[in-house]
Amino acid sequence: MRIAFALAAACQGMAAAAGPVRPLAQEFVVVGESPDPKTISLFTPALLRLPSGRLVASYEASGAARIGEKPFAAILTSDDGGKTWTRRGMVRMTHGRLFAAGKVLYYLGHEGDLRAARSDDSGLTWSEPRALTSGQSWHATSANVWHARGQVYLVMERRVTRAIQGWSVGELAPVLMRGAETADLTRLENWIFASELSFADALPGQAQNYPALDFFGVPFYQSDFPRTAAVPGSRATMAPMGWLETNVVQLMDRDHVWFDPSGHTFHLLARAHTGGTGYAALAKVVERDDGTMVTSLEHAPSGRTMLFLPFPGGQMRFHVLYDEKTKLYWMLGSQSVDSMTRPERLPATRFGLPNNERHRLVLHFSRNLVDWCFAGLIAASASPKDARHYACMDFDGDDLVILSRSADHRARSAHDGNLITFHRVRDFRALVY
Repeated sequence: MRIAFALAAACQGMAAAAGPVRPLAQEFVVVGESPDPKTISLFTPALLRLPSGRLVASYEASGAARIGEKPFAAILTSDDGGKTWTRRGMVRMTHGRLFAAGKVLYYLGHEGDLRAARSDDSGLTWSEPRALTSGQSWHATSANVWHARGQVYLVMERRVTRAIQGWSVGELAPVLMRGAETADLTRLENWIFASELSFADALPGQAQNYPALDFFGVPFYQSDFPRTAAVPGSRATMAPMGWLETNVVQLMDRDHVWFDPSGHTFHLLARAHTGGTGYAALAKVVERDDGTMVTSLEHAPSGRTMLFLPFPGGQMRFHVLYDEKTKLYWMLGSQSVDSMTRPERLPATRFGLPNNERHRLVLHFSRNLVDWCFAGLIAASASPKDARHYACMDFDGDDLVILSRSADHRARSAHDGNLITFHRVRDFRALVY
């Protein structure tokens, strides 16, 4: 059954629309909508543009109304540039992403253990998911996928210990996975996994409140690994620091201080949970001659170890793509404007700590992954209770197509949204200056 979603206009009377910086893609198409926003929330939008021009999208639903059931993901296609969408299948997994390997499409996520489904007809039909691991606990988002030398590279995060009660991002190890584009990537034997380095392993002095960290304000709020700490004077709490939702890139500029002329070094850029803003977490993976991959931290030319990298919006999920035409990295993320507000002064409708702002979706570009230029405001909602966040993107000719995890006034919170929205930024390369 073909489902056509009406084009929805963005919130009226927004200050952003009247100011000098105007949203590039404020209008949207509703791709998914919760039937009961107070109990069922929509998460993990993923988007892929095929060489034919077809768009493939996915998202998952979960909530209190589905107690006893695992989250499920819907996969849809559009052949008219995103104006209308047709549901093609549903798979039971969470935190999934779409990618192509040769002529085959894959949807890879987890249900505790890693799982993968495939489509051999450009997204029209999908196989039953096949387990890739057994007895493990994984995490991810629909972050990017990197293609190099006939191989596919992506990052999933494995929970390697059980020391943290609650939000366990301090125990996650971002694991780079490599598979040949010609192989069946629903089979475990066709994947190579990098060595594991958890955030707790990477952080010196973590058992004593991070005493080795100083001078640049991380963590911003008192953090007591492996316990969650109360923020004095407010209802907010600070979970132990960690990293999550990791992108993988290679450095393409031969003048870069970290450029590897052999082409066997990959850099991992992850959301940094520090309680503050302005940093992403950084790691690297090096492929050895025997094909194994080793994960470690990067170093500055001074020899200092680097765990954090200056990064606008690094406190929230972001998405990075490399554009061959401009030789630039493009980054879609969230903009925070009030992270220095006292937690107790935030309105009751705001979700989480002050840095957890989710209603302004922005675009940046960079040639080196450190010096980012603001390209534009993609979309914004009228209130911080609403959301345009956790978005993914792909290139569609001269345009950027974007799928956002969104929320309006009906949603349970900015985090637990009720909409998946499709946006288009036309002629995005003209934003370069």
